[in-house]
Amino acid sequence: MSTQPTIDAAAAGTYTLGGDLTINRMGYGAMRITGAGIWGPPKDRAEAIKVLRATQDLGINFIDTADSYGPYVSEELIAEALYPYPSDLLIGTKGGLERTGPNQWPVNGRPEHLEAALKGSLQRLRLERIDLYQLHRFDGNVPADEFLGKLQELQKAGFIRHLGLSEVTIEQIRQAQQFFEVVSVQNKFSLTDRKWAAEVAWTRDQQIAFIPWYPLDAGAVDNPRLQAVARKHNASVYQVALAWLLAYSDNILAIPGTSSVAHLKENTAAAQLKLDAEDMERLEKG
Repeated sequence: MSTQPTIDAAAAGTYTLGGDLTINRMGYGAMRITGAGIWGPPKDRAEAIKVLRATQDLGINFIDTADSYGPYVSEELIAEALYPYPSDLLIGTKGGLERTGPNQWPVNGRPEHLEAALKGSLQRLRLERIDLYQLHRFDGNVPADEFLGKLQELQKAGFIRHLGLSEVTIEQIRQAQQFFEVVSVQNKFSLTDRKWAAEVAWTRDQQIAFIPWYPLDAGAVDNPRLQAVARKHNASVYQVALAWLLAYSDNILAIPGTSSVAHLKENTAAAQLKLDAEDMERLEKG
């Protein structure tokens, strides 16, 4: 009798954030456990809860969320499904956006908004401290020293363990480093969208984690390079895209999102897919 191999996120290896939080590099992004347009409750709440609980069976110990997912829905579901949390589970959340409707994401970096957002996340997640709190965007309408100074203040007050940034340039990361240690950067990045490649390399050299959002670019399905490597490994193009990210740079943490347990298992299985030098060269050729 043949048995299916055990899916284990730990196969992707580990990364230590901020010198003291070691997590598996294959994580889970909890944006999709909401309604259409990342607005309101999920179509299938029971399945969303199952997805979150299944992360623990698959060895995932890093979940990325934000107060703006829903808004609030993702954080509330995480607490409902997983609290009290396993001792090794890292929940990273974000603040700095507002929601005015489906697929609408106005930036708000005003210090009073960030403080209210953080404290709301603490309440919904049932935590006294956020282990990884990430600024969703720099707000061009607010002086940077105001929102960066507020995050510094909230960290010193004990509400935040480590701080990260999202959608930032190297210059902006350096600016933030004048206020606090930056342990992670979350920018859009994938095999087919490498706008932030310089930031990946720079953060690696600085020992800062890089967390790609939208790691499974929709265009990947029709990418002949991915299709060829997928056939070689009897894998899906999405699994190859995730495996490529993990092989591209050792500071990358993958956080594919889904609202389906079956899809979660498929994504997580990419942790065990090891691309060789020939695969990487083929994927680079374009």
